[in-house]
Amino acid sequence: MTQAEFREIFDQYFNEVRNYIFYRSGDTELATDIVQEAFIKIWEKQLNTGNHKIKGLLYKIAGDLFVSHYRKQKRVMEFRLNMKNDTPISQSPEDITRFKELKKTYETVLTSLPEKQRIVFLMSRMDELKYHEIAGRLGISIKAVEKRMTKALATLRKALDY
Repeated sequence: MTQAEFREIFDQYFNEVRNYIFYRSGDTELATDIVQEAFIKIWEKQLNTGNHKIKGLLYKIAGDLFVSHYRKQKRVMEFRLNMKNDTPISQSPEDITRFKELKKTYETVLTSLPEKQRIVFLMSRMDELKYHEIAGRLGISIKAVEKRMTKALATLRKALDY
């Protein structure tokens, strides 16, 4: 796909796909960001298909990106709510202290993981991506993702005595 062809597709479908995402999200900036990311994916793949196929593909990619964004926002909200309620009233002071120590150890171990392992671990656990999705985003094999995840989990288990 040449730059001219891409530009033509961009000019033809950008507003239409952005409106679709805006109707789903109610946020103009988010819709614009998601559609731009969808076009970036099309450009990176260098797909040579007809315009009717590109249009459907753009809608599919943008819709998937929106769902991923929505899920991530939902997890962030749940995490924040859980952080406020980390220490229920029914716990003993010893339980509270143990929990705080465990949480601190977890955060320390997580930051000490090699970057490649930490990225794979967080993409899997925080973004809830499947191994093949992580492999696709990082441009590595699924086996490499499995290996990094196994090492990260082993390090965490060992440090947390799990």
